[in-house]
Amino acid sequence: MGTPRFAGTILETLLTRPDPVVGVVCQPDRPRGRGLAVEPPAVKTLALAHGIEVLQPERVRDPSFLDALRALAPDLIVVAAYGRILPRTILDLPPQGCINVHASILPRHRGAAPIAHAIMAGDRTTGVSIMVMTEEMDAGDVLLVRETAIRPDDTTATLTERLAVLGGHAIGEAIDGLKAGTLRPTPQSDAGVTLAPRIERAHARLVWTRPAVELERLVRALQPAPAAFTTLDGKVLKVHRAAIASAGGTEVPGTVVAAGHSGIDVATGAGSLRLLEIQLEGKRRLDAAAFLAGHRVPPGTCLGG
Repeated sequence: MGTPRFAGTILETLLTRPDPVVGVVCQPDRPRGRGLAVEPPAVKTLALAHGIEVLQPERVRDPSFLDALRALAPDLIVVAAYGRILPRTILDLPPQGCINVHASILPRHRGAAPIAHAIMAGDRTTGVSIMVMTEEMDAGDVLLVRETAIRPDDTTATLTERLAVLGGHAIGEAIDGLKAGTLRPTPQSDAGVTLAPRIERAHARLVWTRPAVELERLVRALQPAPAAFTTLDGKVLKVHRAAIASAGGTEVPGTVVAAGHSGIDVATGAGSLRLLEIQLEGKRRLDAAAFLAGHRVPPGTCLGG
């Protein structure tokens, strides 16, 4: 059970194993992209290419879906970024239960967006946890943990790709361990629990009174979507790439202090943030030098006002 590309990588690994994948459950096809064309989830495309039955319920409690799931008679359900809370009727359905590939080191970053929140928090390491699923979100016993470093230039896109591969290896190890009886579930500690809720538009706004180091992490955390943003002359200005420009400065946060070929430096609550790649509302994405060739952004300009 999974929906986006992260789950597709997990499925690719499962398809290399001797245990047959008897079915795939993912969310319904949704409109995506600028043209809002209806597209299938990554997992569905992969499953159909391998002749695997796909179920796409709007509601996981729908009786017809539950009947179809029972008809597949799974021994074990693997969940990876499915995007729905599973009821007890599903958790109890397979004899070996349901296990989840969660993209954090639990109990840190429980929730829908653990990768973005790990980058925003400035964590030096993250990883994947294979856990036994319960009705409480991401709170089940942990079977296996595998770690990886968060690189200084990691975005949610690059880190997701790496964690998906790590998760594929980990789920294989976990299944082998369950078969051999060598894995022992470890309850999560109540200490160290943090939450990683779904990214909303409010998370994406650059609040210039925050330190530059935090804003630079936010820009990376929100790539490729929804992208951090501010405003310029009343229009939304997305920031796709940024760097820390300096540690000093006394200018009012949000004030442009320099603009040139190297970027647009903006004062923050501590230091300056250099905008390297930006996109004005209704326009295409440009590096700062190309943007400045067509737009005047002199020092003293206020962003986000």
